Amino acid sequence: MDRYGTDVLSGDWKVPKRGRAVEAPADLGLVVEEVTTDWCGEIVAVDRDLHTLTLEDRRNKRRTFPLGPGFLLEGKPVILTAPVRAAAPKAPTRTASGSVAVHDAKARVARASRIFVEGRHDAELVEKVWGDDLRIEGVVVEYLGGVDDLADHLVSFKPGPERKVGVLVDHLVRGSKESRIADAIARSPQGQHVRIVGHPFVDVWQAVKPDRIGLREWPTIPRSIEWKKGVCQHLGWPHRDQADIARAWQQILSRVSSFADLEPELLGRVEELIDFVTVD
Repeated sequence: MDRYGTDVLSGDWKVPKRGRAVEAPADLGLVVEEVTTDWCGEIVAVDRDLHTLTLEDRRNKRRTFPLGPGFLLEGKPVILTAPVRAAAPKAPTRTASGSVAVHDAKARVARASRIFVEGRHDAELVEKVWGDDLRIEGVVVEYLGGVDDLADHLVSFKPGPERKVGVLVDHLVRGSKESRIADAIARSPQGQHVRIVGHPFVDVWQAVKPDRIGLREWPTIPRSIEWKKGVCQHLGWPHRDQADIARAWQQILSRVSSFADLEPELLGRVEELIDFVTVD
């Protein structure tokens, strides 16, 4: 025991009872008290030019005070400063396909060369991931509505050295109908100006990584059931008509934001087609 008590001059004896004031941003919504007037209210406005803030009390009355010292926040003294402006979001440095982003670039006039895909869903997926690159390169993607009439489309299009055609085909595996069509076109007079590539998936839906929609793997659907309807049934989604299938695809497409959401078997094939129709 110290019979004479503690030394009143020891330590920082000049510290106010509430502590020393520290700087704090005058963020909207904070409730503070102005010490000279005892006015307590919520910060509803900050004027950077006038260096003032406006407080609104519980009776919805407002009063303006200069920014700076003289406020209590949660009972502690603060020096209110203008809140820091949020930095403008930086423009992305990469496109969804992983290419270097070219900002403020105008879309190039469309080339004569084209990329054909089988269906609308293929076209929408290619646009979502490679759209920025295709506009820079001036490449138009068209969908065929199926690969069966590809030869007729090519006859009408008349491919040539300056009108090359890249074709993306679903389920291009050995012995399939799609592979026979591709082989026949490759042997035709137009074949040297046409590049047909494909992925092994039954449908472009499978090119989306299954975990993006909560699956460990895409389900195996019996051949007696239409594949897309079978997938929707497996997922518990409506699948009675084409409108249900379209909504299911939009749900899947919404889970795709970049190339990282797609299987590599598709990525390489699309990049190959873009190179084919753009490189002289």
